Amino acid sequence: MEITLEHVSHSYDVNSPMANLGLDDVSYTIQDKEFTAIVGQTGSGKSTLVRHINALLKPTSGTITVGDRVITSETNNKNLKPLRKNVGMVFQFPESQLFEETVEKDVMFGPMNFGATEDEARESAHEMIKLVGLDEEYLSKSPFDLSGGQMRRVAIAGVLASNPETIILDEPTAGLDPVGRREIMDLFKGMQARGKTIILITHNMDDVANYANEMVVMNQGKLVASGKPVDVFNNQELIEKDLLTLPKSAQFAKELEQKDFHFERLPITIDELGIEIKQQVNGD
Repeated sequence: MEITLEHVSHSYDVNSPMANLGLDDVSYTIQDKEFTAIVGQTGSGKSTLVRHINALLKPTSGTITVGDRVITSETNNKNLKPLRKNVGMVFQFPESQLFEETVEKDVMFGPMNFGATEDEARESAHEMIKLVGLDEEYLSKSPFDLSGGQMRRVAIAGVLASNPETIILDEPTAGLDPVGRREIMDLFKGMQARGKTIILITHNMDDVANYANEMVVMNQGKLVASGKPVDVFNNQELIEKDLLTLPKSAQFAKELEQKDFHFERLPITIDELGIEIKQQVNGD
């Protein structure tokens, strides 16, 4: 499902002395079935941008087209269920949204809210709990008796259970250890392989390098760069202006350049770095 923003601006507290421009004339198309990362410093407009995609926020000006649905400043909250079913959002620390007495009921809540029968919702809950790496025995447990990582997986299962075409991830691995972060990111990369559109907000540039096909850089409400991650991370102007930090592999490559290594383009993943080093050491 293609998502197009055309000259989208959003002001908080409009018509008040505290008015603040959260988005400033943003135009961009998120392609169907791609894994797009949105990065930028805190307050750059990342979360404001993605909350427009399922109409949690409405543009002050401009339009957002999500599939065949157009969102403008005049869009009201009626008949938004089909849109929000198709655009699932995993918030930062989604486990804070758990509330039912059992894991099964919690995961079933979303599908039933969007019109699924109880049997359909239960079937989806059993399927999704396995997809996020938990045994079905967890379905009978209270979500509040689980570990933090397990609660995170349950919350994600609850979003996936409604079978959204697009999944928005707002710092989904915050607070997880490296193993847990990799497992969660692998899960969503797998969802993309199954035909989902993935939109990731993150401060972790290694996740961008390892998982995203496209990336967007935000600054002060403006879209300042976009493209393939390898191209964006090799945009020296962004680095010099402190609008972007490099993945660890690219940082290490820059250190190697001080020791007679030369990279035409900075490698952004460990695999790419390893290939470059091997070629230069072997004189290939």
